[in-house]
Amino acid sequence: MTILVTGGAGYVGSHVAAELLSSGYDVVIADNFSNSSPGVPRAVGRAAGREAECYEADMTDIAALDGVFSKGHIDGVIHCAGFKATGESVILPTAYYRNNIVSTLNLLDVMRARGVRHLIFSSSATVYGDPETLPLTETMAAWPCANPYGTTKLVNEKLIEDAAAADDSLSAVLLRYFNPVGAHRSGLIGEAPSGVPNNLMPYITQVALGRLERLSVYGDDYPTRDGTCIRDYIHVTDLARGHVAALRYCVGRAGVETVNLGRGEGCSVLELLSAFERVTGVRIPRVIAGRRAGDVAELRADVGKAYALLGWRAELSLDDMCRDAWSYAKASVSEY
Repeated sequence: MTILVTGGAGYVGSHVAAELLSSGYDVVIADNFSNSSPGVPRAVGRAAGREAECYEADMTDIAALDGVFSKGHIDGVIHCAGFKATGESVILPTAYYRNNIVSTLNLLDVMRARGVRHLIFSSSATVYGDPETLPLTETMAAWPCANPYGTTKLVNEKLIEDAAAADDSLSAVLLRYFNPVGAHRSGLIGEAPSGVPNNLMPYITQVALGRLERLSVYGDDYPTRDGTCIRDYIHVTDLARGHVAALRYCVGRAGVETVNLGRGEGCSVLELLSAFERVTGVRIPRVIAGRRAGDVAELRADVGKAYALLGWRAELSLDDMCRDAWSYAKASVSEY
């Protein structure tokens, strides 16, 4: 099978592409490189031992997207493209709505026209908003979202569900990610955002490398065990393997399933910092800043459905995440 990975040069998309290649799939990457490097697809090929095709294309340009499909037969799509920073989405809501939703509308239209019927969608735990109970199950209400980013993910889930209702041959799995961290075991691909990182782990590694003076911890007055936000961190390699499991599930089926991908364990910002310092031996200077718009106190997954439906569970530890993220950060000094 040949699988298109949209946003395949991004953090999650690149690891998904590498895992697909390692699992025997042929891969086509489409990316506009707005928050990634054109050199990443080459690194994906080196990490996997097999090359992916790569095309520069903006998903909001339907002609460019259709042009990718016209290059050769595509059997399925893993849709990772999109803006992804919760805080930024509060500041730039219209940009997030335009980019994330138009991208999915275009993809669904081109898939239908081209007869492509397998879709894995990169959704997010942010669709659950500020939950009253934990852990989060897929049957819980997913509204209101805490930020525009989460709302775009929920709207896209609904678009895919409606498309499947109108086309009973469409098979889709909506994967609600919790918090991916870490890097590929090869050290060749990892999280390398442009500018000051929005996500915690690359922020930590940039401080550890001396590129940033200190880490800003956004809020220490949340109703959690140490006052900092708690998240369900998952190694990006485990997350990528979840996509492969979801793709295998899709084949031969129709309809839509929603699945959480996490470890089912909560870890606070300060606990992650402590783990990183213990694993790497590097002290991380930090300062307590005000709460960041769009953040909620705690998110933690119920992951039972992922195992029951997909036969998947996370296997890598918090120590693995810290070690691999640090190995990649040390090895990635402007390689691309």
